[in-house]
Amino acid sequence: LIMMEQVILVDEQDNETGVMPKLEAHQKGLLHRAFSIFIFNSQGELLLQQRALSKYHSAGLWTNTCCSHPFPGESNIDAANRRLVEEMGFSCEIYPTFSFTYKADMDNDLIEYEYDHVFMGISDAIPAINKDEVERSKYVDVHTLSKDMIENPGLYTAWLRICFDRVL
Repeated sequence: LIMMEQVILVDEQDNETGVMPKLEAHQKGLLHRAFSIFIFNSQGELLLQQRALSKYHSAGLWTNTCCSHPFPGESNIDAANRRLVEEMGFSCEIYPTFSFTYKADMDNDLIEYEYDHVFMGISDAIPAINKDEVERSKYVDVHTLSKDMIENPGLYTAWLRICFDRVL
């Protein structure tokens, strides 16, 4: 499945320049469109997921509620809503907040180079996680999380560490 999944290649202004298999884009380190979702509960805690141990990169690392790539022809908001249900088993209203570009070396000689659209929402849902995608999930106080990311950066994904201050 991962070999077949296509990502949308973009330029630095997020204009589409083509499509490519997801794994190849990560092997070549080419800029592609992605999204990240941050769901907070009514107490202001962030819903984190621990990536499934079977993931091809960043396996077992803690990250934001959900993140993925839109399919060719799919809008960012539709993709974000789809993946929230597929990974976390619930839906809620989400809003686009900002976007950022980052490049980071991953494990397995892969390079993550993404134009990342960030969505946020509020929900007190108890996730019904998809075990193919997510090992565990938990709501965390953002100040506790911020401190832990400084003390234990290796437990968290590169993109979470890069954009977290802007999310707050």
